[in-house]
This record gives sequence, C-alpha cells and structure tokens, in this order.
Amino acid sequence: MTSFMLLDVGRPTEVETTIDQDGVWIGAAGVEAALGWELKPEGLCKDDVCIPIADHQGLVSNGAMHLETLADLLRRPLALSKEHGAAYLGPPLDLYDQTVGALQAPDFTLPDLDGQLHSLSEHRGSKVLLAAWASW
Repeated sequence: MTSFMLLDVGRPTEVETTIDQDGVWIGAAGVEAALGWELKPEGLCKDDVCIPIADHQGLVSNGAMHLETLADLLRRPLALSKEHGAAYLGPPLDLYDQTVGALQAPDFTLPDLDGQLHSLSEHRGSKVLLAAWASW
C-alpha cells in the first residue's frame, strides 16, 4: 500500500493505494472518504444517486477501484502522476457541457474596489470584460 494524494476539485484527501502495471487502485473506503461515493450491491452510490457498475469491467478488484476507470464512470477529467503520488479529479463533464457547451459562464459574485458586490448574472445579455491578475 502506498499513500496517495487525491484532489477532488482542489480538496485534498490522502488515500491508501496500490499501484501496479494496470494503474492506481484505491480502496472503497478511500473513494468514499475522498469523493463521497460508496460501493453498494446496486452500484456506486452517493446520496440518492446510484450508478450501475456491471458494464464497467475492471472498475473493482479485491475491494479496490481502478482510478482511471472510476474517473471515466463519473465523467470527470483526471490528471494523474504515479511518480508524485497525486491525482486531480476535475468537475464533472456534464457541468462543463452545461456551461461551455452553452457558451454561458457560471455565475459568481465579487466585490469591486469599494467593496460593493457584483454578480456576473447582473450582466447577462451584455458583453463583459473580465481582467484577472495574480501576484505569483
């Protein structure tokens, strides 16, 4: 077993993994702790949603889940570095399809220089220029 850092849209969780020639395998308890998905007889479940896994050969072996197959099942992009013991799961692709596919940015609210809050949704239908800056 190897310690591995799994980032779920930036939220880090250290999980125990097995790494072999087929990839990275995370125990069911680690998947539940990191992502909130629980392996049940009816499939992979989170809250009231269950995804059948019968059609996803190679997902489960000896109580562990294959990380790349899991990412495909959840429709989430995966950046994986076995050498550095880390993986990043991006937001679900259906969220991407709803926003980028529709050419509509998700709403957010930020303060201006005077502290007054402004939401992107206030400007729907208008052209908006967003400028971003970072000190790093």
